[in-house]
Amino acid sequence: MHQPTTLLQAYQPAFSEEQVYKNMMLSFLNIHPDALNRSCRLGHFTASAWVVNQDKDKILLMHHRKLGIWIQCGGHCDGDSDLLGVALKEAQEESGLMAIKPLQPSIFDLDIHLIPSYKNEPSHYHFDVRFLFQACDTTPLVRNTESLDLRWVAPADAHHLTQERSILRMCEKSNALIEAVDKFVDNV
Repeated sequence: MHQPTTLLQAYQPAFSEEQVYKNMMLSFLNIHPDALNRSCRLGHFTASAWVVNQDKDKILLMHHRKLGIWIQCGGHCDGDSDLLGVALKEAQEESGLMAIKPLQPSIFDLDIHLIPSYKNEPSHYHFDVRFLFQACDTTPLVRNTESLDLRWVAPADAHHLTQERSILRMCEKSNALIEAVDKFVDNV
């Protein structure tokens, strides 16, 4: 298990906006000792799972009940510094898939986004650290109370469900992954 600061320092962002997020996250961790807890009212860390299927040609998206948008599975750290473990737990809880495996222990993507106020909860920021996972797309999906729907989608088709920049950015990364796998297979 790596501490969030160690993971962030080791991450080499593929996109310029991620470099900004990385710097902001490291500063936020430095300033806010409670950054992994919801008690940090300005914002707090979350961990997410970008799940690809066994052929790496589909991604798992959920239609989030509170936010009303299609996003990846993930959730609050609630004080847990094992961000990879948090992302795995959240993906299992939100998809019903138990056989999810990490494809790498390092960060896949970073994002900071504003969560609007909801009931008694004021608006705040999520400092989201995302990891790459794999699961079988023939296993039945079981949504929980946090989602309206779950769906396997080709990365090239995700724009039909969402215009969220961070989702489309991860789709670009998935497409690059698919191309790399295809080139490797063609050369074997």
